[in-house]
Amino acid sequence: MDIKVINKEGKETGKKVTLSPEVFGIEPNEHVIWLDVKQYLANQRQGTHKAKERAEVNRTGKKLHRQKGTGGARHGSRRSPIFVGGGTIFGPRPRDYSFKINKKVKSLAKKSILSERAKEGRVIVVEDFAFEAPKTKDFLGFLSAVGVSGKTLFVVDGNDNNLYLSARNIPKTWVSEKNEINIYDLVNAENILISESSLAYLETILN
Repeated sequence: MDIKVINKEGKETGKKVTLSPEVFGIEPNEHVIWLDVKQYLANQRQGTHKAKERAEVNRTGKKLHRQKGTGGARHGSRRSPIFVGGGTIFGPRPRDYSFKINKKVKSLAKKSILSERAKEGRVIVVEDFAFEAPKTKDFLGFLSAVGVSGKTLFVVDGNDNNLYLSARNIPKTWVSEKNEINIYDLVNAENILISESSLAYLETILN
């Protein structure tokens, strides 16, 4: 698939790039995308939740009343879960939610979503550029010139701090380095902008 390269003014540069069919032209695998997103979200969980159980609550250990003769239940402690302020039965404990999936599966997931967006015409290759100073107005002008709206991911080559600072206050817009893109950002993005120098890296690392 051939695609035209545009500049930051949204105009054609006269150059064309060929998107690798092994990365941008495969049949999307929805299950693999779901699995990779599930792993990403699970790995974000801190797992620090904790509820005090019967042995951990700070309540008196004195027996409530005598064992026999009251006509009531034979309670032994205020720490019992049936009382207000008592311990929690089978409450949450700190745990690690993360799990691993194969690198080839993660690669297939990224290729699947890239292929899906390319088929929809939502992958745009942009000529490399830089901002002299961090200005949100300049980045908004760039998005307007390119003609994208909605959730947008811009994949760049290297850590361009001015570019990152210019985009960080814009809702539904993310700037990510080429080696830090994740499946969650790709799935969330309605439009994927890729800098010209980042394209070859993505095709090499995912192929």
